[in-house]
Amino acid sequence: MRILFMGTPEFAVSSLKKLEEEHEILAVFTKIDKPNQRGKKIQYTPVKQYALEHHLEVLQPNSIRDIEVIQKIRDYHPDLIVVVAYGKILPKEILGIPKYGVINVHSSLLPKYRGAAPIHASIIHGEKESGVSIMYVVEELDAGPVLAQASVEILEEDNCASLHDKLQEMGANLLIETIRNMEKQQIQAIPQDEVKATFVKPFRKEDCKICWNQSAREIFNFVRGMDPFPGAFTIYQGKQFKIARVEEEKEGRLQGKAGEILSYVKGKGVLVATGSGNVIITKAKPENKKMLSGVDLINGNFLQEGEHFE
Repeated sequence: MRILFMGTPEFAVSSLKKLEEEHEILAVFTKIDKPNQRGKKIQYTPVKQYALEHHLEVLQPNSIRDIEVIQKIRDYHPDLIVVVAYGKILPKEILGIPKYGVINVHSSLLPKYRGAAPIHASIIHGEKESGVSIMYVVEELDAGPVLAQASVEILEEDNCASLHDKLQEMGANLLIETIRNMEKQQIQAIPQDEVKATFVKPFRKEDCKICWNQSAREIFNFVRGMDPFPGAFTIYQGKQFKIARVEEEKEGRLQGKAGEILSYVKGKGVLVATGSGNVIITKAKPENKKMLSGVDLINGNFLQEGEHFE
């Protein structure tokens, strides 16, 4: 097929790579370049970096809705447009251009977790499985008929990064399989059940703060769902304190107010009370410090017994 690809982050690179092996990539659309975290050097998107290395044409329009951009898409005469985490909503004028329509790879089992952060949400909400969905793009966000789905178990040791990597490869493989079935006309699009639809908004900074009134289990899921980005945090002695990993305490002998630092757990980390049960902080980053293990937190005397997180 003659395919236009639209994607931006690392999650989209595997799909582009797989597509290039079997199809003609007419051009690659990606979001505009931004400065790196230090705000100095301009950083290419992962998709742009891959495309340039493989001599693919790259387009980075400020607006995908511009008349000139839409006409350029028409001029390519694509059979199919594939969207993978592009970060822009396509107007209806584009949706009708390709012969086979516009399809999207979404990192959840739709209709659950439509929107911006489905991988985070699946872990934070304690789901036992996640997956990917290939669906037609319609005007409403992530609401199109589903062409294919594949699922994977969410393990206790998974965090956002590990689940992201699993779904990235799963999505790329399912995309190729779906396009093959489209070409053979051996596929059926199934409308989503709107009653079961849930939505995930982009995270604001305040959304990343740990609520110590939640249960130990909820905080365990929240921390790993936010790891490594954007990262869960709390406030200790007026300063931001990032927490990257916690364990649920099994015994639960000590009790305290939610957010209270109860004791040190030898060889592990720092025990903290929650709304129900306790957690052990095993990896964290005090403000202006490097990431530390729970043992290093104890040895460095970064947290004091009897103090409270805000």
